[in-house]
Amino acid sequence: MFDPYSVITRPLVTEQSMSDMGEKKYVFVVKKDANKTEIKNAVEKIFSVKVRKVNTMNMRGKTKRMGRHVGKRPSWKKAIVMLTEDSNEIEFFEGV
Repeated sequence: MFDPYSVITRPLVTEQSMSDMGEKKYVFVVKKDANKTEIKNAVEKIFSVKVRKVNTMNMRGKTKRMGRHVGKRPSWKKAIVMLTEDSNEIEFFEGV
């Protein structure tokens, strides 16, 4: 069974993503094995909006050092979702 809440992990809130919200573009962290169709259906079902386009990117985890010890941050997947012109906006901070 398709669970939309397991596809979308969280919204990605940065300066760039906040400025893109005016153009009806929203950025989400999604599961690594999710495809564009699953992401589109999940966003439409959770937020009750119409999605026009989905772009995805695999973000490689960075290697970090603490003295002589080397570690690696996990890799993750980012999805940029563009809504249609007649769609409602998504409100992330409505309860604040």
